[in-house]
Amino acid sequence: MKNLKCWVGALLLALGGGLVYAADGVESLKGFVNEVKAGRAQFSQTVTSSDGIKKKNSSGYFEFARPNRFRFVYSKPFEQLIVADGKKVWMYDPDLNQVSSRSLNEALGATPAALLAGGALEKDFELAALPTKDGLIWVKATPKAKDSSFQFLSVGFRGRELAALEIVDSFGQRSVLLFSDWSPSVVWPAEHFQFVIPPGADVLSQ
Repeated sequence: MKNLKCWVGALLLALGGGLVYAADGVESLKGFVNEVKAGRAQFSQTVTSSDGIKKKNSSGYFEFARPNRFRFVYSKPFEQLIVADGKKVWMYDPDLNQVSSRSLNEALGATPAALLAGGALEKDFELAALPTKDGLIWVKATPKAKDSSFQFLSVGFRGRELAALEIVDSFGQRSVLLFSDWSPSVVWPAEHFQFVIPPGADVLSQ
């Protein structure tokens, strides 16, 4: 679970949908947090080492419903599932048939995923509008907590859609996520974000 804070940081954007638009990235991000309550999107992710040499590519999809519920599904190159059910965050590795879990508050804290779950922007992050780049309107969010697992994240909007997310962690590793196939304001059944432990799986609780 130690990498959970970095990976689920992608959820901040990936599940936004195309409901908000503003003159700068700060207002767009505030609109996202205040107005977008549920959604689904595909993502592609590239993780680059701090020296810029090693790269890893992956893809999958996100689903979420505020407050405190989301599914983060990797399909390539390896399957992995992260689910928040409102009280706990569950991570499942099908290859190992292993499940780990933590309480929601302990797993998220002042992280990008906390924004998705319903966290407070000004309380936990310093926000700054960035110059337009690659046709996107950008905002930078820097965590106020000194012990955060990441240095900052940048959120990119294209018109009315959230388009990209960049996360730089405390070790200088950079994750860039691009989003597509938005489905905002999805109505999920009550059981959609419940995690069912697979038969025979090893369960680790933290």
